Amino acid sequence: MRDFLLQSMPVLLWVLAGLNLVLLALLLVRRHKSGQLLPLLMALVAFGLCYDALVLALGTLLPPGNALAGLSKLRFVFHCALIPLLLPICGLALGWGRKLGKVGWAVTELLIAAGLAAGFATVLKAETVGAVARYTSDKALTPGWSTAVQSALSYGPVVLLILCGLAAWIRQKNPHLFLSGLFMFAFAALGPATENFDLIFLITMFGEVLMTLFFWLYAKTRGQPA
Repeated sequence: MRDFLLQSMPVLLWVLAGLNLVLLALLLVRRHKSGQLLPLLMALVAFGLCYDALVLALGTLLPPGNALAGLSKLRFVFHCALIPLLLPICGLALGWGRKLGKVGWAVTELLIAAGLAAGFATVLKAETVGAVARYTSDKALTPGWSTAVQSALSYGPVVLLILCGLAAWIRQKNPHLFLSGLFMFAFAALGPATENFDLIFLITMFGEVLMTLFFWLYAKTRGQPA
């Protein structure tokens, strides 16, 4: 399986980037049709994932250098700034109310600010995996607080999504929000579990596509009879 992923990585990256782009478009269409905030927030998260996938795909064409480094820096900034939007996504899905909503949005804004700071503080280093050039965080030079914030944002909001998705499944008979978080968490853990640490970014991308797919399915079917 590892050999297959390494050999097919350039093609897989462009396929996954294309799927992310299609799902982003579908969420924007859903936002346009419904006029609701929920699909817009989902589209913003999907935009971050789509940008991430496109930059990684460009690593099949661009060599390490200033252009790829600059684009890669924004990968970390967008990821850290947009992933906190999973909090209001959960809140809106469950109908968090006016008072709790104010607290939730305040917490989200603080997390976004922390994420932006962590993203910009990340020091990058170039590496090549298979035939793909990419920039990743240099843990030796990146401040410890930045690494800690990024780690917390990578897992904390997804765990919250799983728990709130389970509640939405019980209340609304709609499993899609739960599945979005479950697949994201499962694929993020799959790389370390199989000790393919250099392929974590690629394996995780499958989870990102599935998360966005189930976002769209939830936004599309929310409020419809089971």
